[in-house]
Amino acid sequence: MITIINNTVNNSILLVAILLIIGVLTTKFSSRLGLPSLVFYIIVGMFLSNYIYFDNASLTQLFGILALIVILFEGGMQTNWTQLKKVAKPSLSLATIGVLVTALLIGTCAKYILGVTWLEGMLFGAIVGSTDAAAVFAVIGNKNIKQKLSSTLEAESGTNDPMAVFLTISFISIIQNPELNILGITFSFFWQMGFGLVVGLLMGKIGVWSINKINLDSSGLYPILALAFAILTYSLTSLFNGSGFLAVYAMAVLVGNSDLTFRHSIFRFNEGFAWMMQILMFILLGLLVFPNQLLTIFWQGILLSLLLMLVARPIGVFLSTFKMGLTIKDKVFISSAGLKGAVPIVLATYPMIAGLENSQLLFNVVFFVVLTSALIQGASISPLANKLGLVGGEKVTSPHTLELVSMGHSSSEIIEIHVRENSVVLNKTLTEIRLPNDTLITAVIRNDKVVTPTGSTRLQKKDILYVLAPKSKRKQVRHIFMIKS
Repeated sequence: MITIINNTVNNSILLVAILLIIGVLTTKFSSRLGLPSLVFYIIVGMFLSNYIYFDNASLTQLFGILALIVILFEGGMQTNWTQLKKVAKPSLSLATIGVLVTALLIGTCAKYILGVTWLEGMLFGAIVGSTDAAAVFAVIGNKNIKQKLSSTLEAESGTNDPMAVFLTISFISIIQNPELNILGITFSFFWQMGFGLVVGLLMGKIGVWSINKINLDSSGLYPILALAFAILTYSLTSLFNGSGFLAVYAMAVLVGNSDLTFRHSIFRFNEGFAWMMQILMFILLGLLVFPNQLLTIFWQGILLSLLLMLVARPIGVFLSTFKMGLTIKDKVFISSAGLKGAVPIVLATYPMIAGLENSQLLFNVVFFVVLTSALIQGASISPLANKLGLVGGEKVTSPHTLELVSMGHSSSEIIEIHVRENSVVLNKTLTEIRLPNDTLITAVIRNDKVVTPTGSTRLQKKDILYVLAPKSKRKQVRHIFMIKS
């Protein structure tokens, strides 16, 4: 008996290892083919479904939610608050009005194409109405899209999940209880969004304070502490019926735009962990679908996918961003970049768990829509951006990382400074910069090369400095290199 159990466990562990290796390797092929990696993960899962029987919707939903927390946390930390403020109005409008309009339009189409009831059609629309953070972060993150557009898309995808979750749960509740009070549902919406935002910002401040004040014995514990705060944020918010996803994203944006101890360690750990969760999540979602069932809804799936991409999404985008400073080209691009991914598939498990009559049909069609969206929209983002002339400057990223790693307590840290075009230290030599005591510039990165700093080193635009300084003087050091007002 013990031998059988051990073999089963060992085989499962071997399978996970193989899946992770396949998932990592497929990212290489996906970038060369111009397709989102999630397509390959799903295909791997669908292939394995021929050999592994898996139909546990509850387990899929649990793992999907955990994965989305990690992905939203990582994506939110990468979001630049300065850029986010500039696109807050269109992003929030897309995340609310845009999702609602898209859901109502495609829901109406689903009612007639799938032959379901009005409420079931609206439920389908709610499930596929939002863009997916995992898909958008993965596809937009490494593209050379203009900063304004990429920030708008990332902010929309990070904040529209709560709207999709709210609409999905609301329509399921109305289907199960037609006498449900609409006023109560409306109040619930504002409560979820408001409470989620407040808790997210509060937990973000607590998280930043804790990370910076606590002295842990190992630098590897700081990323775990940060992730633990993200999971705690979701849990506490959800316990009081708030929007956990919105709370996590708000918390992540605040954390990511704050000065953090072991900042690079936290970012790199969560980046790698988010990739791992994304790989396993999409493979698991692929396992949940049976390919032969997709063939039975092939034409319905194709028709609904085309209507969603070419009609419902564009109308939702144009209406929700009316008179918000976006050009026609901008709106066309935003319309085409409304990628679907894990969120719709995870939401499609809600009707299955609720035991609704046509839940399997809805799940299969949602899966088909996600797959075609990733294939068509994901592959067309870069060519369309080039054709519309929306390619901008690349995001400023450091080709190197340097961090003070100490197994014991340390009162100093390495601070990364980017020399901007309007920085007060631009064209100054290092001797002309008055640094606080016990502060030292340890390295200068210029044109992807390390420059040994000397007193005569003159700072240039796009230089990246690594400054060794006491933690207590972090703000003072950053103030010295601030941007001109």
